[in-house]
Amino acid sequence: MSIEAVVWDVDDTLFDYTSADRAGMREHLAAEGLLDGYVGVEQALARWREVTDQQWARYAAGEASFEGQRRDRVRVFLGEELTDAEADDWFHRYRAHYERAWALFPDVLPALDLLAASHRHGVLSNSSIHVQEYKLRALGVRERFEMVLCAAELGVSKPDAQAFRAACDALELPAHQVAYVGDHPEIDGRGAADAGLLSIWIDRGGAYAAVEAPVGPYRIVSLAELPALLGADTRFGAPSTFR
Repeated sequence: MSIEAVVWDVDDTLFDYTSADRAGMREHLAAEGLLDGYVGVEQALARWREVTDQQWARYAAGEASFEGQRRDRVRVFLGEELTDAEADDWFHRYRAHYERAWALFPDVLPALDLLAASHRHGVLSNSSIHVQEYKLRALGVRERFEMVLCAAELGVSKPDAQAFRAACDALELPAHQVAYVGDHPEIDGRGAADAGLLSIWIDRGGAYAAVEAPVGPYRIVSLAELPALLGADTRFGAPSTFR
């Protein structure tokens, strides 16, 4: 059965979240005068990423709301008992720096252009609809996707099969006619495969080099490999040699 639609993750798949987060936080910490407590900026950025990953895991497990995990990221990072308003203000100041660094990966628009006529497209993210709708519009690609679904509104997060099936239901397609493209080998790769979708894990820059590749998803290192996997025009790139 042919693949009729592609559902996409956003952060670190379409949007270069890691680079934007690092650039934005570097500027924010300098502006806030918070670098003196660290050996260097890299130590501070590593601590921010560590806290972000910890709090995001709590949110994904249903232990915190989307807004709550964001506030707790600030509290834990600063080591201060802040009110909600104080934590929100600090995060919003960081966000201003972060948004100035937003960019799509360079292989995104060529892939979307090539697949526009042959496949339908949607988004499934573990974030919030308000965050991702705004981000996709700011990046100039919201109109490329006929639907955007997010965990905060769905009430279920990837890798739960219900999240992937909700995306298929929104497209009115069975899972075996839908491909999912995401950057995390477990949350995206194994999750989509276990839900019955054609799972494609994009391993950008070996970010998960220490993680054993899961059984199920195809592994690619660039979206240039995607059209061949989907049976589209293969002039854009060669088939992946990984599985």
